[in-house]
Amino acid sequence: MDMNAPTRTLAEWSHGFSGADLNDACRHATRLAILDTLAAGRYGMPEPWTKMTREMVAALPPAPGTPGLARLWGDKQATMRPADAALVNGVAAHAFELDDFSAKLHPGAVVLPAALAVAEARGSSMEDLLIATALGYETMIRISLALDPNMARLRGWHLTGVVGPLGAAIAVAKLMNLTAEQTTWALGLAATQGAGLFAFNADGAMSKRLHPGRAAQSGIMAAELAARGFTGPATVLEVEDGGYLRAFSDDWKLEPITDGLGQDWCLLDVNFKPYACCGSVHCYVDAAKQIRSEIGGAPTRDQPIRAGVARVVDVQCGYDYKPGAVLNSQMSLRYCLAVALLDGEALPAQFRDDRINDPAVTALAQRIELVPDPELDQLYPTHYSGWAEVGNTRAFIKDPAGSTANPNREAALRQKAHALFADLNHPEGAARLEAAVESGSGAKDLLDSFAA
Repeated sequence: MDMNAPTRTLAEWSHGFSGADLNDACRHATRLAILDTLAAGRYGMPEPWTKMTREMVAALPPAPGTPGLARLWGDKQATMRPADAALVNGVAAHAFELDDFSAKLHPGAVVLPAALAVAEARGSSMEDLLIATALGYETMIRISLALDPNMARLRGWHLTGVVGPLGAAIAVAKLMNLTAEQTTWALGLAATQGAGLFAFNADGAMSKRLHPGRAAQSGIMAAELAARGFTGPATVLEVEDGGYLRAFSDDWKLEPITDGLGQDWCLLDVNFKPYACCGSVHCYVDAAKQIRSEIGGAPTRDQPIRAGVARVVDVQCGYDYKPGAVLNSQMSLRYCLAVALLDGEALPAQFRDDRINDPAVTALAQRIELVPDPELDQLYPTHYSGWAEVGNTRAFIKDPAGSTANPNREAALRQKAHALFADLNHPEGAARLEAAVESGSGAKDLLDSFAA
């Protein structure tokens, strides 16, 4: 593999990839990712930002002669052009901070909406969908690592939107059987659409929910254009003037894109969320649960509360908490630690209006002191680490519960899927989806399994 030509190397690797190249561990990890993302996406469909996106797309005029349509997740009837369905389903998957994460981005909410929409429209097999999804995940994570996710984040980028189009483009190009050259063009066209600003943190705006859906849509557009001969820059990642890596980071490197490609799989290290909040604060929820078990409940009024933070986490999640938009609570370290200390959980119920506006939670959140910790800077984001302290009781969490360090991760993921479907008054949906993920023949079986 040519480390100095990563754009073409990625395209050629993806084009030549076959089912025999996907080992059993990667197959299993991809199936789990599909289950987790579809459960999160179905749960996110009723959220207001998903409804607004759906209404916007539904108001667009239909495309004449559309060769195939794709469904919205959980709906037997609603069909749209694949790129539009990917937009809505991507917003839904990220709608309540329940989707997976790795390398400071959310691959599932981008790759699966794009891949599943195109797979359904084309009648692709489950094998084709698994391969495309795995390739999309691997592409997204490796490119994020090449950017140095900490550096890119400190420049204000939301990497899900920045990197997502490239992962979606690789997945869709594979499903469409594009040539290696066309796949290279698709990467170039996807890269030039990469975007996503962290400005939503200023006021809890809904734009964060848009980023994965828009990235999925952009990836489909890139592959469709490339299939028609529309060229994209063949050296888009590495070129000096206007290249992708240089544009988004001051500390980029080429090696993470190609080192061990096809052998050392990054998708095996994806974190699945047990909590409905930013992945960077999951360790603090775990710490709170451990502290509660040691001190016998919530903190008393006179106990000091501190939390150690990496610099990036402080910038991203360390703001003073005030009740407001749902997203402000989901991104707030102080809120998430406080509500977990009080309730022992950070599930969807902890992020509904009655709880995020509860004076008791707000008062506790405002007592929390954040302590910069250089040792955490060295760990993050390879390890989403942090510590919390109540009085003299401290809990350090190197890897949160949704990481591969937790031997019970898969069982927790399945339990989460069942809980989400139960909340939607569709308790049988999770079991049907699990069965379809394991033995379904294609995209149609997956979507039929939990449609209501």
